[in-house]
Amino acid sequence: MKTTVIYSHLECLKHEPGFEHPESPNRLKAILDTLPDKTEHFHYHYEEAPLGTEQQVLLAHTPELLERIKAIAPNDGLAQIDADTLMSPGSLIAALRSTGAACNAIDEIMAGYIQHAFCATRPPGHHATTDQAMGFCLFNYIAIAALYAQQTYGLERIAIVDFDVHHGNGTQDIVKDKEGLFYISTHQSPFYPGTGSEAENSPHNILNIPLHAGTGHSAYKKIFTEKVIPALQDFKPQLLLVSAGFDAHHKDPLAAIEFSELTYQWLGEQLGDFAEEYCQSRILSVLEGGYNLDALSSSFQAYLAGIHTKL
Repeated sequence: MKTTVIYSHLECLKHEPGFEHPESPNRLKAILDTLPDKTEHFHYHYEEAPLGTEQQVLLAHTPELLERIKAIAPNDGLAQIDADTLMSPGSLIAALRSTGAACNAIDEIMAGYIQHAFCATRPPGHHATTDQAMGFCLFNYIAIAALYAQQTYGLERIAIVDFDVHHGNGTQDIVKDKEGLFYISTHQSPFYPGTGSEAENSPHNILNIPLHAGTGHSAYKKIFTEKVIPALQDFKPQLLLVSAGFDAHHKDPLAAIEFSELTYQWLGEQLGDFAEEYCQSRILSVLEGGYNLDALSSSFQAYLAGIHTKL
């Protein structure tokens, strides 16, 4: 049985955006606390996420954004970036651990030490644009990982698949018009952040597939099989990155898509199967959304179990 390396760090729990904020430290606890109970589905190895560097952050973000985040970071209490995005004293270190996790995972994957890594880190990242933190997100780790892999290892084709219920406007902003990077997103529409229409698509660079509220397992399988997989096959990426948001689950309080654990297991199977055929089984998954704690934990387990039926 293959092994997934799970990167995380207790400092990712120190990002505390406020009482009753949906992006709470309990999200990460719900994942980490259940890991020892689920090893019958897959073997895993836990590694502490190293601190990311400012140079890694600057692969995807402007110096102005980095300096703004450092300046806003409070010594006590909360600092507000926008209506949804707040920083506590531990937020910057959590974001740097998340950055380090993604880049270190790329190093391990490209060295051939592992095939699949999952960054169980927070805050999430896919709404952070080149120059703006927003939507619970400070830095965009999946985009940083893509650019890090491209620049460090000279990869010519890297695909990012984002199945979070929200469109990853930040990832799209960062990778748009960049040669060799292909961003594919399925997401509820119309919905926050209001981007992700098919009009924004560009061959082998951006593929948005908006979903109607109420989309369930069977309908999604058809969409993914008929649109996402053929697009990936045509692109033939050398590395597959996944923005793994679990907030399309039917129990999630922030959305209206009807996925279940079966959907996430199936997604893991499809992505694992594709990576085995096209990417030397190289996959990096990064945690994005998921705000019902029970559904988040069980969906995470189902996704990893699905990947390991194929790797």
